[in-house]
Amino acid sequence: TQSTWGFPLQMVRLCSTCQERKAVVKRPKTREPICRECFFNAFEDEVHNTIVSNHLFKRGEKVGICASGGKDSTVLGHVLHHLNMKYDYGLDLFLLSVDEGITGYRDDSLDSVKRNQQTYGLPLKLVSYKELYGWTMDEIVREIGLKNNCTFCGVFRRQALDRGAMVVCADKIVTGHNADDIAETVLMNILRGDFARLQRCVDIVTGREGAIPRCKPFKYTYEKEIVMYAYFKKLDYFSTECVYSPNAYRGYAREFLKDLESVRASGIIDIIHSAEHFHVDVNVKMPTMGKCTRCNYISSNKFCKACVLLEGLSKGQAKLAVGHTRKQKQLIGADFRNERT
Repeated sequence: TQSTWGFPLQMVRLCSTCQERKAVVKRPKTREPICRECFFNAFEDEVHNTIVSNHLFKRGEKVGICASGGKDSTVLGHVLHHLNMKYDYGLDLFLLSVDEGITGYRDDSLDSVKRNQQTYGLPLKLVSYKELYGWTMDEIVREIGLKNNCTFCGVFRRQALDRGAMVVCADKIVTGHNADDIAETVLMNILRGDFARLQRCVDIVTGREGAIPRCKPFKYTYEKEIVMYAYFKKLDYFSTECVYSPNAYRGYAREFLKDLESVRASGIIDIIHSAEHFHVDVNVKMPTMGKCTRCNYISSNKFCKACVLLEGLSKGQAKLAVGHTRKQKQLIGADFRNERT
């Protein structure tokens, strides 16, 4: 019989770090027994080393913490707030949240964000899909169903975070993407043959060519360790899965990754390190970044993906908006051309 964290119940082990206190957890990353205090220190030190070694911030910068109310963003907010004071980063931190308009999910998770705002005394900037795009995700799902809904949400959310950060003149935003998330993205891009994204999906800072750079302090942090940290620290977070995500394509990559991790603890980090050494052949044509001619948001095409999706929704042809480029041009047609003349 084993305990919650994998130790035999009849066996007491000492922490492999301090050799004094009782081990309460086996670290997923190293499979070493460790006590609660040493786990906290190791977790926070690794995030601090990631920040410092990659020069993620400069003193005086205004940094938005993307806060959804989930475990990743809640732990990120707690740790970054703690490290900013402990190591005197000199950052002006604030919480940045997006209300996608998902009844019974986002409204409850935002309550958790607001409680953490009071706990840490950080300002909160909240933007909504309804305010920015005229649609909520509930309305979008009623229009298109449960297929491709995550495409709409992902595109709109990325742009909403940037627009919210620009309103308050932020220098950077940080997201709670962890090692599991990044490894899953690597696998998905391989399966799709998406060489452009495959090259940049493991970058610890993305969006340098856009308005607001995005940093990922949890790039090398395992999801299980984030859960353990939140559990032992008794942090206030919302744990329910999005009601529209069970059929998401990412779920297949996640399932494969969990199977791999069960037989090889370093499998997640190995995938990330492998992707860091990917090089795209110089003969492969890569997209160049410009500006959307409709909304002026950064885009590698004449029109950004958000504008194409909104056009599909407004015309009742949302399926064309998520199709191939030829179908998107057919959808955009004369309406967009006339708009610029």
